[in-house]
Amino acid sequence: MEAVEEALARHGTPEIFHTDQGSQFTSIDFIKVLAAREIKISMDGKGAWRDNVFVERLWRTIKYEEVYLRAYACVSEARAGIGRYLNFYNRRRPHSSLDGKTPDQAYFTTPEAVAA
Repeated sequence: MEAVEEALARHGTPEIFHTDQGSQFTSIDFIKVLAAREIKISMDGKGAWRDNVFVERLWRTIKYEEVYLRAYACVSEARAGIGRYLNFYNRRRPHSSLDGKTPDQAYFTTPEAVAA
């Protein structure tokens, strides 16, 4: 509850809140917070594991390639380290699923820039 309240305070009220059907998201208290702000609720079908595969795989990579290799002294140090890693992940780390390109190369490089 604290996390959703903080997110709404920091980032404003979204039109739609999309999530899975985990117990934390279907609790009466959680639904009340969204309903009080007239936020539409969208939920995946029960057991729709496919919807989280990408994010789960990304966090697994971050944990094994960054977090588990460091001993962060505080939250700000962890944020900075993970931020640096995500920069590396998107700009310098080749991805086999992208034919050896980085995400930035695969999604943000225009055909004209490649030809030049």
